[in-house]
Amino acid sequence: MSTSARMLSLLSLLQTHRYWPGDELASRLEVSGRTLRRDIERLRDLGYAVDASRGVAGGYQLRAGGQLPPLLLEDEEAVAIAVGLRTAAAGSVGGLEETSVQALTKVVALMPAPLRRRMDALKAVTDTPSPWGGGPTVDAVVLTTLAQACRDDEPLTFDYEARGAEVTHRRVEPHRLVSLGRRWYLVAYDRDRQDWRSFRVDRLSSPATTGPRFRPRELPGGDALAFVTAGFRQIPQRYDVRVRVSATADQVRWAVGRYGDVSPLDDHTCLLEMKVDSLEWPVMVLAQVGAPFEIETPDELRDACSAVAAHFTSAAAGQQGRAATVGSHGPAVADGGGHGGRVGARA
Repeated sequence: MSTSARMLSLLSLLQTHRYWPGDELASRLEVSGRTLRRDIERLRDLGYAVDASRGVAGGYQLRAGGQLPPLLLEDEEAVAIAVGLRTAAAGSVGGLEETSVQALTKVVALMPAPLRRRMDALKAVTDTPSPWGGGPTVDAVVLTTLAQACRDDEPLTFDYEARGAEVTHRRVEPHRLVSLGRRWYLVAYDRDRQDWRSFRVDRLSSPATTGPRFRPRELPGGDALAFVTAGFRQIPQRYDVRVRVSATADQVRWAVGRYGDVSPLDDHTCLLEMKVDSLEWPVMVLAQVGAPFEIETPDELRDACSAVAAHFTSAAAGQQGRAATVGSHGPAVADGGGHGGRVGARA
């Protein structure tokens, strides 16, 4: 391996930001410890801040420097960054739309043709969020502060406004961020309440790290996404929706996502259950599925479906009425001796 190729391999390993024991790093590169030390010095000369610890268990770790040095990305990492920038440019995180477009332009310009084709292929087969999947915009600074605290196991404090409650001050051990729909949630252990909680990031303000790192606790169930969605079902809701749908369970799950439970009744029928404050969402889910259904509860959902049906029927009838009116002008003009009859027929 040439010196240049070895330096790129070394940089790729260090940019994972894990701690690398010297012996393991030298073994990976198939060089001696002395050669490894010289390569580390070359990286430092290029502006990369590499920390070193001496002794039997000595090793190396790349830390953030005063400025951003060039990054070395694997093919999959470059595609992932480009796709992530496309998502950020869609506006789910406040203040990043224009910056994301600028960064995306630079990344794509540097991509070789095969990677650009892979990225375009991924975009072509990726579904965008549904129209009712929107949510409030999240402040980018708040989001990055939370992400760093989760990564570094640093305690956090912040002010939180729960639904229908006063603002409270929270002291937590952050565990993980969860993106669900276009909402972001922080899963954390609340030190004052001595229990796990999920917090909507758009209701959170003034986050700040508070000092020494903590030893991470084990999240019940081990799955942050499952923890957040399970919490939804425990929140009291106004309506308990139960609908028998003449479609496969997979079809209905695709439409409702993680916001409802779908149980197959047979190969062609399933039961949809949702707990919601507003009936607009179940109506849109059922419209998205596009299959016959029977409402078990609540009665208000029948009224909501009837109102929507009447609204759309009225709109469709209005279009038909206007088309008929245009057509009716033909004979009237024809009676006057002109060529309007032919025009009316085409309409």
